[in-house]
Amino acid sequence: MEEISPGAETTTIVGPPHKRKRGQGWIVVLFVLVLGTGFIGGVLSPVVLRFVSQYIPAFEGALTIPGGQVTEGVRVVTEENAVADLVEKNSPGVVSIVISRDVQKLRSFFSNPFGLPFSDPRSGNNSTETEKQRVGSGSGFFVSSDGLIVTNKHVVADEQAEYTVILGKDKKEYPAKVLARDPSNDIAVIKIEGQDFPVPVFGDSDTIRVGETVIAIGNPLGEFENSVSRGIVSGLKRSLDASSGLGDSEHLSDIIQIDAAINPGNSGGPLFNLAGEVIGVNVAMARGAENIGFTLPINQVKRIVEQVRMTGKQSFPYLGVRSITLTDALQKKTGLPFNYGALVLRGETLTDFAVVPGSPADKAGIVENDIILEINGEKVDMEHGLVYYMARYAVGDTITVKLWHKGETKEITVRLEERQ
Repeated sequence: MEEISPGAETTTIVGPPHKRKRGQGWIVVLFVLVLGTGFIGGVLSPVVLRFVSQYIPAFEGALTIPGGQVTEGVRVVTEENAVADLVEKNSPGVVSIVISRDVQKLRSFFSNPFGLPFSDPRSGNNSTETEKQRVGSGSGFFVSSDGLIVTNKHVVADEQAEYTVILGKDKKEYPAKVLARDPSNDIAVIKIEGQDFPVPVFGDSDTIRVGETVIAIGNPLGEFENSVSRGIVSGLKRSLDASSGLGDSEHLSDIIQIDAAINPGNSGGPLFNLAGEVIGVNVAMARGAENIGFTLPINQVKRIVEQVRMTGKQSFPYLGVRSITLTDALQKKTGLPFNYGALVLRGETLTDFAVVPGSPADKAGIVENDIILEINGEKVDMEHGLVYYMARYAVGDTITVKLWHKGETKEITVRLEERQ
């Protein structure tokens, strides 16, 4: 019951002392939730910021942190920033290689509409005059500050040609000398004179994973120096027969497949991981396909580079056998007990010996029709042939060979010697 005091200036409502209007309780609960959320947010926000900076693609600009403090210029690296920084840092260490040689000079007094010269009848078409012309190009990168450069063997295969290295930034030209051409791998080392050249850091190609982002830098088509292409590792331990288009070919094994664009002129250029480390040397592309390129793992190159750096040349170990690698099909055809290994065979001519006289294999007792099954405990097969294993060892190394010899399996030791 409401009681109104007469003459009072205010109205007093008398009722149950704890009864409130409907809805006031929810306001209190909401207030408590807001207060609690603000407290928890203040406690957890540093943890959240650390999570964001570590796992979420980041940003640049001003960053507000608890307490109202504003930090200017906070920069969390995105993949795009990492690529740009990588290119900026490593491009100076990548070079263009120009191939020049003397070619016959054609005398002409006018040209046809298609750009083909008509011969000057006064010359008799028998001119022996030559002129220096650019006939090809490639890429490379420094491996020492005093001018050692790695490239592909097929880039500098012409022993009659001259090679010029052009630095990307200032276009300065240097004559180059070929120090080594690896006969079992598509790698060469050349040198220019100078000091303090920028050298990229070598990585470990054994740790590469399919799907990893990679960056190629090179001189595609001989015109676009220090061009950058980006992609991923598409496959590992690939094998293929590569041809330069000039009649020569080479079998490459244990190489990396990538989808970053590789074009003529990219040969010999470096492939980087996102850490800015060289993990490969770009070597080939698949014709008639899109974005199928191949790279030699940098671990195959390190030994060659170190040898040239220490001695000024490269020496090549050899075993001294002629062989064919066994497969399932060859096993069925020959009835041999193995579908892997290198079967030692004579060639088509009388001088194509199965085992080279006086070679390390000959000294160790290997003979025709033996099967070399393993080298130092690793199988010899289509993916890892004898050439692959020879590229992993140096002159003077002693290897253990598991051999099938006259119906019995045994192990022998062979000391590798220098290929002459």
